Amino acid sequence: MAVYTEVSDEELEAFVADYDIGRVSSCKGIAEGVENSNYLLQAETGNYILTLYEKRVSADDLPFFLGLMEHLAARGVVCPTPLRARDGSSLRRLCGRPAAIVTFLPGLWPRRVTPRHCAPVGRALADLHRKGLDFPRRRPNALGPAAWRPLFSSAAARADEVKAGLAAYLDGELRWLENNWPRGLPEGVIHADLFPDNVFFQGDEVSGLIDFYFACTDFLAYDIAVCLNAWCFESDGSFNVTKGRQMLWGYSETRRLSLDEFEALPTLARGAAMRFLLTRLYDWLNTPAGALVRRKDPLEYERKLRFHAQVGGPIDFGLEFMSLAAAEI
Repeated sequence: MAVYTEVSDEELEAFVADYDIGRVSSCKGIAEGVENSNYLLQAETGNYILTLYEKRVSADDLPFFLGLMEHLAARGVVCPTPLRARDGSSLRRLCGRPAAIVTFLPGLWPRRVTPRHCAPVGRALADLHRKGLDFPRRRPNALGPAAWRPLFSSAAARADEVKAGLAAYLDGELRWLENNWPRGLPEGVIHADLFPDNVFFQGDEVSGLIDFYFACTDFLAYDIAVCLNAWCFESDGSFNVTKGRQMLWGYSETRRLSLDEFEALPTLARGAAMRFLLTRLYDWLNTPAGALVRRKDPLEYERKLRFHAQVGGPIDFGLEFMSLAAAEI
């Protein structure tokens, strides 16, 4: 459930009156998502998404997120476009919360990921990276490597409640990542959370990318690593080599990886698994019983982390063909 703040008819009418979208005939809460309150608006000029930003999203970061969506949409990336009110602002307040209206994107996210989804996702991610290079704002990755040790410390005392020995295992993995994290890879704007429920499809083609509220400035290849974790594992915990190949080929059709980026992928994927394991672990231990937010299993990412820890290089991913594509750069 993702409606934490209820909006009255009177409050909605007063808010929408400052936009040129006509009269709103319907406002329905959207159940998916966990960070903000989202509503589908049906107005005279079309459908829109109204978002009220809750406490987990810093108000200071909202100009970055909304500005990035405007920037990408203007360059042809299919993503929600923030609407500007008559006073020129895209970020306003509703029910005591920062709020914005963005365009509605058609399509459905894939409930069952197949290899045919992965190449289009790779192409869409590379397109985002290329078109975000000239975005003038920067935002450090608040959930990057510098945040992992503090996140672990906040959960370490109770980690073994989830699985015996988990705290010691995570401590060892963190030490390895701290000593081996890559340096000097190409940077730019990354989505940082491009899971299947944030990618819409119509048929076999991507029809939109959504939920840019973890976007930041970081290694571009780290974004690929997030996607390898999110899209290329099966429910039994095995890595699907075909999905991984399709994703990297799709990506390389639009933006070629350097050899350094390609060789860093196993370490980056190991770090991405750690990031999502730790945030899930924290939420698992700290979400009150009966809360509206559905907790996600941290052990899914513990299994992925253990897989990545055994990978010595891209060839062990089953991606040896990519070494030739990367070497041509």
